[in-house]
Amino acid sequence: MKSLPKSLVLASTLSLGLAVAACDSPAENAMEDQAEAIEDAADAQADAMEEQADAMAPAAEEAMEEQAEAVREAGEEKADAMEDAADEM
Repeated sequence: MKSLPKSLVLASTLSLGLAVAACDSPAENAMEDQAEAIEDAADAQADAMEEQADAMAPAAEEAMEEQAEAVREAGEEKADAMEDAADEM
């Protein structure tokens, strides 16, 4: 199961890179690809945490799901900051 999220991250990163390759500079594309990979990795980690939470007692499940959401939001914020920086290149 661990290889599936990594495969999804790689596939989505590659497809995004191909979609925007014609529009931006190589440096901007590379930074945007990194940002997307960070966001995808955070999503995959949060998804795994949520799956683990499903097997826990209700109180522990809620706490784990809150942690998963925090991981997801942190990844999105970091990716957004990187994409903003890339746009200024």
